[in-house]
Amino acid sequence: MNVTPRYLGRGSWLSRRDPRVLVLVIVFFIFTVVQVWDGRVVLGLLVLALAYYRSAGIPFAAVRRNWVFAISFVTLLTLVNSVLTGQRVSGADLHVYFQVPILGTPVSAESLAYAASQWMRFIAMVAIGFPLAFCMAPADFGATFARLGIPEKFAVGLDLTFRFIPSLAVDYQETIDAQRVRGYEPTAGNGSVVARLRQMIPILAPLTISAIAGAEDTIDAMDLRGFGTGRRTWLRELDFDRTDRLLVGFFAALLIVMTIAGYTLGTSSIWVPGFLIPG
Repeated sequence: MNVTPRYLGRGSWLSRRDPRVLVLVIVFFIFTVVQVWDGRVVLGLLVLALAYYRSAGIPFAAVRRNWVFAISFVTLLTLVNSVLTGQRVSGADLHVYFQVPILGTPVSAESLAYAASQWMRFIAMVAIGFPLAFCMAPADFGATFARLGIPEKFAVGLDLTFRFIPSLAVDYQETIDAQRVRGYEPTAGNGSVVARLRQMIPILAPLTISAIAGAEDTIDAMDLRGFGTGRRTWLRELDFDRTDRLLVGFFAALLIVMTIAGYTLGTSSIWVPGFLIPG
């Protein structure tokens, strides 16, 4: 089954931009935010990322689960990383609150500031990345990556990957429904992890076979059309307008400014708010 990715930002300001803009903005923004640790600057970058995300016009109800998963995962990752990565905020001048039992890692004002900055960085990356998944027309993926200079085989591969994931999700749900009609309930029981995995074999086996068969059909269809025998052309024509150039130029300039600020203004160092320092 061929299921296209969800195109939720249709008609928004960002959807009217050249699709290459969505890719270039992600690249420039990630290289910008990864070198900033000052919480005040990271907060500003987070606000910018959320404003950019809002311009995509993606209905929140349609991506609520995606946001819940992203925020939960980022929060867990931040907590674990902040506890286990003691070297990032080590030093003799730490303002320690207490030490984590067993691990002995000190929880200090500096580690909390580090965790807050890290959390905001990740959420900003998520906000910048979501429009690529939900605000780009599904038919534009291949042409977009090809026009960015990626070899056409990789561009088509990326295009097929974006289409394969939602198709696999639909096939998975249909397989579960088919097994339930036959009287098999894969989620029944409260056994061990191994037992649960065994219960999923009647689901995973046909799903894997279906995925392989679908891949073979796609390969045969591409071979019949002579894919790879000559230079490929794309029906979709892409062209930057003035707004596209300004938007890409802004994020490119932001990368340059933040890189310089990291060496001159110390934005690459952790900033600890005064209210976090005890006493």
